[in-house]
Amino acid sequence: MLQFISLPEAPRNVESVHGQAETAVIQSVQWLKLGIETVGATIIALGILSAGWLLVKAVAKRQTADFTAIRLTLARYLALALEFQLGADILSTAIAPSWEQIGKLGAIAVIRTALNYFLSKEMRDERHEISPEEKIVKRADA
Repeated sequence: MLQFISLPEAPRNVESVHGQAETAVIQSVQWLKLGIETVGATIIALGILSAGWLLVKAVAKRQTADFTAIRLTLARYLALALEFQLGADILSTAIAPSWEQIGKLGAIAVIRTALNYFLSKEMRDERHEISPEEKIVKRADA
């Protein structure tokens, strides 16, 4: 049977200035990561509320022929939130990267970048089409 030998993590001497500084940096990055994740989640929530409000207005006015503008509104928020979430993931590997964390970050980065690419492409394509939904959104916002 093959056994993999894992090297023990170097103990931190929290009594030394270096150890205290390292601990402070790690805690700061963890708080920053949490803040960035919170911003990303908040952006998603705002996007859902904004798109939901536009949907309610369109349904109330019985103008539900095309939901393109509503979808684009939500897509913009999601694309921005994906950027924040990716930034938070990068921060998490910056403080103590292991090969497992780097692999997870790579997979997450590829998935989020692909999602962002396709969201951006769809937004670009939809923006070029003239949609009756734009009139609905403009009237609803007025």
